[in-house]
Amino acid sequence: MDLKRVPTSRERGWYLVLMAPNVKGPNYAWLDPSRLYCHQQGFQDCVEDLIQPFRGDPIDQVAGIDAMGFILGAAIANTLGKSFVAVRKAGHLCVETLSQPYRDYSGRDKVMEMRTDAITPGLRVLLVDQWVETGGTMQAAARLVERQGGVVAGIAAICIEDSEGGRWLKERYKWSHCVPPPLMDQFNTHHLDSFKAFGASPGLS
Repeated sequence: MDLKRVPTSRERGWYLVLMAPNVKGPNYAWLDPSRLYCHQQGFQDCVEDLIQPFRGDPIDQVAGIDAMGFILGAAIANTLGKSFVAVRKAGHLCVETLSQPYRDYSGRDKVMEMRTDAITPGLRVLLVDQWVETGGTMQAAARLVERQGGVVAGIAAICIEDSEGGRWLKERYKWSHCVPPPLMDQFNTHHLDSFKAFGASPGLS
């Protein structure tokens, strides 16, 4: 899809067709969600759709998860007029941190860190990531907030898949994503009809 053209009808999630399939093989994610950020209106509508369920909620801060969650998280924080804090992979913050081990979507064991001077007891934090596949990364971020006495006000991502971890998160927190229910099966099976518009077969994933 043209990254400059704006469709006449902009239904919720219209911009999802902007995402490109993986063409580089199994060492990469199954699609490139960040392609929609290249479309000004698509990016703006994505942010608005994600925050719509939280309008009017008592949110004090937005936390973006390393690394692509920084983009959406910062945009959402700016739109809501709230502060932003980065939840980072271990070894990147040069200040005192709290650490939380987790297992990512690829099955690798990793550690997530958050600075210790940003969360105070009772602070309500909206957690944002680009994508939730198995849910391990988002669960680790939620744990970091809660261990410091903060409250997870909600979670937001372009897609929260219907994996075991995704369902666990949806059962425990208020959540928002951009995928209309009729398209959810395509996202869960990692093959979108919109891939046909790219004229190439998706890469292995």
